[in-house]
Amino acid sequence: MKKLIAFVLALVLMGTSCAFAAEQVSGKAVIPEINNVKQFELPESEALSFVMDMKLGWNLGNTFDATFWSGYNQNELAIEKGWCGVYTTKEMIQAVHDAGFNTIRMPVSWHDHMDKNNNFAVSEAWLNRVQEVVDWAMELDMYLILNSHHDMVQGYCFPTAAEYENSEKFMKTLWSTLAERFKDYDHHLIFESMNEPRMVGSAYEWSYNKIMPDCIESADCINKLNQVFVDTVRQSGGNNADRYLMVPGYAANPDNVIGEWFKMPEDTADNKIIISVHAYTPYNFALAAGGKNTFDNTLPGDTTEIATFMNRLYKRFVVNGIPVVIGEFGARNKNNNLQDRVNFATYYIAAAKARGITCCWWDNNGFTGSGELFGIFNRQKLQWPTFDIVLGMLKYADYDAIPPKPAQ
Repeated sequence: MKKLIAFVLALVLMGTSCAFAAEQVSGKAVIPEINNVKQFELPESEALSFVMDMKLGWNLGNTFDATFWSGYNQNELAIEKGWCGVYTTKEMIQAVHDAGFNTIRMPVSWHDHMDKNNNFAVSEAWLNRVQEVVDWAMELDMYLILNSHHDMVQGYCFPTAAEYENSEKFMKTLWSTLAERFKDYDHHLIFESMNEPRMVGSAYEWSYNKIMPDCIESADCINKLNQVFVDTVRQSGGNNADRYLMVPGYAANPDNVIGEWFKMPEDTADNKIIISVHAYTPYNFALAAGGKNTFDNTLPGDTTEIATFMNRLYKRFVVNGIPVVIGEFGARNKNNNLQDRVNFATYYIAAAKARGITCCWWDNNGFTGSGELFGIFNRQKLQWPTFDIVLGMLKYADYDAIPPKPAQ
């Protein structure tokens, strides 16, 4: 597989367009050479080696994380295609694997599939469907991150003191259920406690203020819920006794795990906690609808903001042998700015790998319209219309080196 990836990379860098399994290579962009990234010293750590082996990840976004807000409240299984427009198939997971990704992050929202009057009991039908997709990835020896996604809902899981009792019950029920269901799965399966935990709808939803009482209280609740998550999984036995677990800080913002208000959960397993962050950085290019559509990957261009936050993660965690995964990153399509997205993705992965950090591209299957167009894999067609982005990431994601151009 690695040799095939290297071969495809070589063809693209020579300006050749080629088919890749069931996907398509666009061949419309140049894969940049990244020469301005310092290689950081990485301590010997089983946990860091584990995360590095995850290599490159892809999010099955806007799929199992969809909620009934979209109107699919007549059939709970139909919500899977409520936002992305298509059911997940085994062929899709195979295509992601064949494209070179070694990790899938599978966001799942659970609260719409719970019986609140029965201690948050989880729907068996929903569990079975989630397990089916997990199994497809496991059959391919991929890593898979399973999480609790859009569940920051009052009455279920909401990080305030007033909501804490319900939130703790939610976490205990959900993760005891999932831990029992998957306890015999090997360490290719990773659990992630929460997605972007925050006070949804508040003035501080995306802007944590370390001196505001509401924020201090919320950060404390998130620390406690992460601890409940760890304790619940560990107590379930089986391979959960030392499974790798991912935990975020407030809103999964890198600044909010670096800050003193974030606390690592205590754990009975040795160094099996992964720090989970999301970073659509630089924001004006990667995520902001009204931002710019160009990315300068020369120093001191747009790379500075990326290097700065990664340096802080490295100094707080990686240098101490604590692994970090950027569970979501990406750059939305803005006026067909493919080359700039390739430049961004290539630099981002090169910078992360230099610091021992693994990343997962956010893919919501969005390609048309005025929304957040993060799609790189068209699931309906089983095609990669902008495969140059993937090639740029693969080049620096710790895969085999690209072979030299053959003599003419």
